[in-house]
Amino acid sequence: MNKHETNCRRPIACIVPPYIFEKMLDSSDPTVRRSAIRSMQYSAQLRGARIANAEMGAAASTVGDGRRTLFHAKNSFFLSDAVLARSEGQPPVTNDDSVNRLYDGLGTTRDFLSEVFQRNSLDDRGGRLDGYVHVGVDFNNATFDGSVMRFGDGDGTMFTDFTSSLDVIAHELGHGVTQHTGQDLQYQGQSGALNESFSDVFGSLVKQWVNGQTVNQADWKIGEEVWTPGAEGDALRSLKEPGKAYVNHPLFGTDPQPGHMNKFVNTSSDNGGVHINSGIPNKAFYEAAMLNGDRSWEVTGQVWYQALKESSFTCVFQEFADLTVKAAKDRFDAAVAKNVSLGWKAVGITASAGLSVAAARGAFRGNGDSCDATMQSILGQLSHIKRRLDTLEKSPVRKAQR
Repeated sequence: MNKHETNCRRPIACIVPPYIFEKMLDSSDPTVRRSAIRSMQYSAQLRGARIANAEMGAAASTVGDGRRTLFHAKNSFFLSDAVLARSEGQPPVTNDDSVNRLYDGLGTTRDFLSEVFQRNSLDDRGGRLDGYVHVGVDFNNATFDGSVMRFGDGDGTMFTDFTSSLDVIAHELGHGVTQHTGQDLQYQGQSGALNESFSDVFGSLVKQWVNGQTVNQADWKIGEEVWTPGAEGDALRSLKEPGKAYVNHPLFGTDPQPGHMNKFVNTSSDNGGVHINSGIPNKAFYEAAMLNGDRSWEVTGQVWYQALKESSFTCVFQEFADLTVKAAKDRFDAAVAKNVSLGWKAVGITASAGLSVAAARGAFRGNGDSCDATMQSILGQLSHIKRRLDTLEKSPVRKAQR
């Protein structure tokens, strides 16, 4: 893999999708609008820098033990301003819950990988886990750039500290697992939605595992603890009910995720709707897990993980569905394979272990070139942010506030 390919394969992955920030820009509260603008700008700039910096290349991996190192970013977006906060084996710090929560969350996720997937950290070589807390001012996101994790404190109104949610922490680490498994999943179109979906699934699995929950006890939500701190019960996403993670919110409206292929969203924004259409494979996993029963990480989670190992870079929903049925047959039995197939049927996809992978790719081709498509998306986001800023500056409300 050359340097150019490496950076195209590893864009910045964020827990909060662009459509959330679009809604925040419509708020009458200038504080909410400012935090949205800062979060959008920083997220877009990170994506652009990650792809454009061809000098970064792929770092050589050495065998380690998944050492955790936590940094305090001092509310700066520049990691060079950060200071060491806590290293592996050190006791909890006395004045920073964010540091301790992230330290524990990284440890829990690392233990899950080891005990459930027999995997040594994200890269299966004991790669170090570096995390930064207190990133930026009112930064409403958590990100993974292929190397380090960044966690914002939130604005206190629409979001709270992103280290408060274990499934958010595990979601970001899930992107690292995907990056180092099989051929990775292109962060564009259907393969990008699968990338996001695996991180949602992974986040939910880790939370269920550490709490010892059965499929019936799990809440199947992502980001409930950090999203709209003033409201109870809603979340960023729901694997159980895509489209109902939040309903009729006064600012955000209703969750736009589809839970069936007949509602698949064709869009050029958000890298081809990676955060929106991920609701479809999320729902398929939930349905399969409910049919297989008991603890989701013991059967259905193993099936999804095996399918990820065999996925192509441009894998689409049909291909991945077929791979899960194949994995279910190979690792378990016909009953599990049937349940997995029924899970995909519930979202409008007929899965079969016998379908040619090449045929699936040909039938659903359309992800496009990763670098060009992703960079064009980033440039479009930055241009859109500038237009929204210009509009806000000219608005009567904004002028009255001066």
